[in-house]
Amino acid sequence: MKRRLNSVLAMEGQTVKAILFDLDNTLIETSRAGAVAIQKTSELLKSSLGLDDDTVSSICDKFKLKLSQESFDPSAGRSIDEVRTGHWEESLQDAVGSRSTPSLAAQCYFLWKSSRLELLHLSPDICSLLKELRRTHMLLLLTNGEAQTQREKVEATGCEEFFDAVVVGGEHAEQKPFLSIFTLCFRMLQVEAQDCVMVGDSLDTDIEGGVFAGVRATVWISSEGGADDGAVKADFTIPTVLELPHILQQLK
Repeated sequence: MKRRLNSVLAMEGQTVKAILFDLDNTLIETSRAGAVAIQKTSELLKSSLGLDDDTVSSICDKFKLKLSQESFDPSAGRSIDEVRTGHWEESLQDAVGSRSTPSLAAQCYFLWKSSRLELLHLSPDICSLLKELRRTHMLLLLTNGEAQTQREKVEATGCEEFFDAVVVGGEHAEQKPFLSIFTLCFRMLQVEAQDCVMVGDSLDTDIEGGVFAGVRATVWISSEGGADDGAVKADFTIPTVLELPHILQQLK
């Protein structure tokens, strides 16, 4: 790590030494993969129970709501796979009652999970971007989420090779936007906050966290064209991470 840092410091005119990247919907299209996985699971429900489209949509919507409201506690003695199988079981039970079975819930979960992971990948353009950036900057992947789930994404995408370090929020006491996890990242890379740029798609975690941590600049990936109307404003907004080199040029 020290040799890498010295190499970065040797770059003439270098003001940004390190870039912290979010993963989901920043480098990989997690939302799109999730939508396809839900569609595949919908087909399973139709073929298994002969349900109409409205009922299937209701079941899937309930699962997605439970997923979005999930608060996983590893000390409770259940794995994330068991918890999420439970989401499907409860969603099915609400819709079809006794026609639902634990085995069907497990099928739904593992089909959804495997389908989503199969679709997650770094595009060739993003791979090229990361390789090019790593020639002149330290790169760190900082992703929120339950530890097993995020590590599976890292493995499925093969993205670890592009980074000097990978930090998964679920493996630590606090996640983005809390200062402690940013401080950990700075310490791992042996840099100061002002040496870094934070890049991510979430105003509430990536941008707010980066601002409060005191990074050199925050870059919001707004692929849906949303408005930066939060309490904390990003320094830069771009529709895709592929435009990041233009921002870095402005920061020299």
